[in-house]
Amino acid sequence: MNHAQLTALGRALRVLGEHGEALSAETPDARLHEVKDDLRRALDLLEESVTTAAPSTRCAEHPTGPVDESAPDLCLLCETRRRAARRAEFNGPAPASRPAERPESRYGVRGDRPQPQQRWLPEAWNGQAWQLCGTPRRDRREAELFIAAQRRGSRPAMAYRIVHEFTDYEVLRVWGTPVRVDIEPMGNL
Repeated sequence: MNHAQLTALGRALRVLGEHGEALSAETPDARLHEVKDDLRRALDLLEESVTTAAPSTRCAEHPTGPVDESAPDLCLLCETRRRAARRAEFNGPAPASRPAERPESRYGVRGDRPQPQQRWLPEAWNGQAWQLCGTPRRDRREAELFIAAQRRGSRPAMAYRIVHEFTDYEVLRVWGTPVRVDIEPMGNL
């Protein structure tokens, strides 16, 4: 639902609320026809704004998933998971299959450990501290081009720097001079 649809639907529902407050036993038929037209207009707006199918289950995780009538939330996927958990309670956990090619090791196999990744972090000085000013980059040249574009922008920061992140952090290059700025007016008087 976009903003225009949201405001139009809200307006139509508020008009209906005003009609509801004004209803009484002496309400003329002309007024009731006006209420009927406003109600039809609100239903049409609601029909235009709803884009997905109505949920078939009461499950928040799978609202349009397959239906199991015997499940409390009507969700077949969640009920299958619950049944497997109940079976494991009675039968015990499933036997773990261990691959024969992997030797036991205290530290694991090299393939289990993630490879170190290096990134270049563009940071800007905000007057108090260095803060990340863009997406971390996988290429140093790309990070430097990003900083150059930021410096040419309409509101450049006082200073920029690139931090190399590998296993540790290392400042590679600094543009400008970071000066500490007091955020309180009049010097905290």
